[in-house]
Amino acid sequence: MTARARQALPGDDVGGGLREFTFHSDDGWPLLAWIGEAGDVRLPPLVMLHAGGPDHHMLLPLAARLDQGRTIVLPDIRGYGRSHCADPARHRWSQYARDVVALIDHLGLRQVDLLGIGLGATIAMRAAIATPQRFRRMALISVEDIEDDADKEKEKAYLAAFASRVREQGIAAGWEPILAHFPPIVGRMVRDAIPRSDPASIAAAAAIGEDRSFRQPEELVALTTPTLIIPGIDSRHPRELAGKLARIMPTAELSSAAMTDEMQSEQDFADALAPEIARFLSA
Repeated sequence: MTARARQALPGDDVGGGLREFTFHSDDGWPLLAWIGEAGDVRLPPLVMLHAGGPDHHMLLPLAARLDQGRTIVLPDIRGYGRSHCADPARHRWSQYARDVVALIDHLGLRQVDLLGIGLGATIAMRAAIATPQRFRRMALISVEDIEDDADKEKEKAYLAAFASRVREQGIAAGWEPILAHFPPIVGRMVRDAIPRSDPASIAAAAAIGEDRSFRQPEELVALTTPTLIIPGIDSRHPRELAGKLARIMPTAELSSAAMTDEMQSEQDFADALAPEIARFLSA
């Protein structure tokens, strides 16, 4: 870790030896992240991006399995957890990608490894395409579907309805009809984060439905960072897409590990996926 990174750790220790800090993105917006100091500077730092709905807490058990003496950085993505952002206009894929670059710039890091799940996986892909020199290797878990025009219109309506429920009835009411269709592990992670989340920010984050991450999977041929792809298990994170991206992306590898319905806790999630991710990132 650089001297600048060490200076960016004010405040008390958080669980697991992590320290909280604030950084500002290129639009001046303050965001929160947590960092674990490690001694082996030969290992690249690992930035871990959580899914949409939870916050960085969902990744703490996995981070503990992956630190291996390296620096771990866990941001709350804009709008989630304690990275409050209640302005819908500030929730765009390009901005999320720039937030990641602003984070590693703030820490004085030249290049990092990157891990993302769901929403975090989409942000990771956008960041790696925009600034490939900043990312050495990448692991993507449960990649979000890339909709055609008709399905995109349905997603916009789906997220607008979610935002309305959150504004009128609260975060839990916003999520309940959605979580009924997701695996138990997803529901657990989302519900765990609700007390740490800001309703106005969660509702605003649904404005990402107005933007397009990618128009078609073939755009991912531009992603040249060596990447491990771990399949998801539901219609919004289809296994078929993981396989297709592994064939399209020039340096991608499809993982033998995958999300499963047997996962009941964040520890189950970490235990199942950490060995494959550690193997890939250690190369």
